[in-house]
Amino acid sequence: MEKRLTKKDYFEMIKGVCADRTDIIDFCNHEIELLSRKNSKTGATKTQKENEIVANMLVEELAKVGKPITITDLMNTSEIVKGYTLENGNNLTNQKISAIFKQLVESNKIVKVVDKKKSYFSVSE
Repeated sequence: MEKRLTKKDYFEMIKGVCADRTDIIDFCNHEIELLSRKNSKTGATKTQKENEIVANMLVEELAKVGKPITITDLMNTSEIVKGYTLENGNNLTNQKISAIFKQLVESNKIVKVVDKKKSYFSVSE
């Protein structure tokens, strides 16, 4: 399989072809530096970090229940989930938990079972 060329690779090739033109070499070096800075900034956002904390808490609460349970039932029975406040001051909503559970199901951390159009979640074993 052929390696896909990146912008950095193209700028390096341009530098090689135009070795006698210092203005083009300076431009290419500047662009390569900008690309390096852009790549170094990638990482988890504030919301992603918060969602990871919430996801871990939800998995712990599911483990305490020990049986498949709906999101609504989990919200009603667990005092921790019911009283959890996000950084923006809002409480956890059914939609927020559903989105986090979707990610947890995709990563095989929890199991989703659908029975009569209701989704039940439990910790995977």
